[in-house]
Amino acid sequence: MQSLPILDIEQFQQEGDLSSFYANNFTNHFKKNHKKILKAHKHNFYLVVMFTEGTGIHEIDFESYHIQPGSVFVMRPGQTHLWKFETAAKGYIFFHSRDFYESMGGYKSLNTFPFFLSKQNTPCIYLETSKTKEMAFLFKNIYEESLGKQVLKKQKIVSLIDLIYIELSRLVVNDNLHKALQSKNVISKILELEQLIDVHYKEKKSSKAYAEMMNISTKHLNRICKEAVGKTTTELIVERVILEAKRLLLYSGGNLNEIAWELGYHEYAHFSKFFKNKTGEAPSDFRKKYVDPGAVF
Repeated sequence: MQSLPILDIEQFQQEGDLSSFYANNFTNHFKKNHKKILKAHKHNFYLVVMFTEGTGIHEIDFESYHIQPGSVFVMRPGQTHLWKFETAAKGYIFFHSRDFYESMGGYKSLNTFPFFLSKQNTPCIYLETSKTKEMAFLFKNIYEESLGKQVLKKQKIVSLIDLIYIELSRLVVNDNLHKALQSKNVISKILELEQLIDVHYKEKKSSKAYAEMMNISTKHLNRICKEAVGKTTTELIVERVILEAKRLLLYSGGNLNEIAWELGYHEYAHFSKFFKNKTGEAPSDFRKKYVDPGAVF
């Protein structure tokens, strides 16, 4: 079966001389790269975009978010997304690898920020009007710094990224998530679990299987999941299977039996029952009704 294309930073025209990093204003970015981004796809880098003008829809892993002035999208590697603009968009965008940010030392880790801690945390933040101008200044500063050749260029860019991530984190962290972020054990366990689910979700679909791999009890693992993301272990496993099922149904070109087999179901009837129970519609109906919006990012 076919798979979604995965874009690399090096596929984009660099505006400066830093590797594993890219920045631009959104108008230039879209003009220069629209031929690359005509179909839904994934990235192998972290992407952050802020819109100062424009309206439309940004769909990330089949969840729709409104594009509007003051909307910020923070995406991690591997997510599937597409855009549908209703009016012309303006703003700023930057990409970076994990190493670009974390290689600066000082115990920097992207996992300390809520939108990177878990796939469950929102990739979209809406800024109030007063905050929009402040954040736009930081995004613009990153873009302008990327064009120059000043000493300590990378250090300044990472510092500006830090400020953006800190300000965005303060807007989305509630009391429960704040407690979870303070616990190194919770952070390490939820990251370990999500990584294990990504590797094994096709053949292992019980919370007990993951608890055993992590050498903890099922009850303790569920408590960690509830504390970090407000969901049970089973819910995280199911959501990962459903997400991949939707990706395969729309983008793989495979028939329904092939997709069921790919996801670990030896009989299509079992997969169809599971999918309908969780989404409210049969896989075939989901595929038929879903319309590709056309112009995508």
